[in-house]
Amino acid sequence: MFSRALIVLVLCFIGNQSFAQDPNFYIFLSFGQSNMEGNARFEPQDTVSNPRFQLLQAVDCPDLGREKGKWYPAIPPLSRCNTGITPGDYFGRTLVENLPDSIRVGIINVSVGGCKIELFDKDNYKTYTATAPDWMKGMIAQYDGNPYQRLVELGKLAQETGVIKGILLHQGESNTGDQTWPTKVAGVYANLLADLSLEPNSVPLLAGELVSAEEGGKCASMNPIIGTLPEVIPNAYVISSQDCEAIKDGLHFSAAGYRLLGSRYGEKMTELLKSNN
Repeated sequence: MFSRALIVLVLCFIGNQSFAQDPNFYIFLSFGQSNMEGNARFEPQDTVSNPRFQLLQAVDCPDLGREKGKWYPAIPPLSRCNTGITPGDYFGRTLVENLPDSIRVGIINVSVGGCKIELFDKDNYKTYTATAPDWMKGMIAQYDGNPYQRLVELGKLAQETGVIKGILLHQGESNTGDQTWPTKVAGVYANLLADLSLEPNSVPLLAGELVSAEEGGKCASMNPIIGTLPEVIPNAYVISSQDCEAIKDGLHFSAAGYRLLGSRYGEKMTELLKSNN
């Protein structure tokens, strides 16, 4: 009887040693389409790393010396191997600048350029993928055909060392005019929380506006729809894209635009984190 109890204690000790969750390691999930993936080329100023800001790599990138599921300094690209600067870059930088030195920030980015929100619908993504253009199918394949599941997989891995504190979304260009978009996002949000064993509505969701009309945004008409997201997700907040510089295609932000938009994500999350402490 004594030997069996001792074995149980030893096993528990080993388990605790291998699962060292740090409550001061704040994890953030990010997903969306090309603007969250990162369309603008990053510049030298964007590649200065901070040891308190880390990236959990979402795909293998041999040329970058990165492996899926491992932590690295969070410098671009945060998404796939050949992507650019994203709102996530300056989101994280803003957080570490404004939170106590004891806090570390980790980010996960699973995004697919051109995709509709339906790609992240865990029950219907196969139907959407079947109709996707070949160039998009190649990107989806890098996530083993299921970007949503990759986000969950990495989220669970991150929970072994940190605590999920928020979710970042930038998506909507491909759903422009879809009045049901907020409800679809709410479904993805609810599934993420359930699959990561988080309480309903317990984690803030920050959703960024698309390129504004003032910047020539071709999908700016979607912004009022994005603005209704807090009506269906109580813990959702919309991040303004006003004055965020765009490029001539009217769909994507410039590097300067990403920096400003990302800092706004960071400022809002800093406010929320401080108000909850």
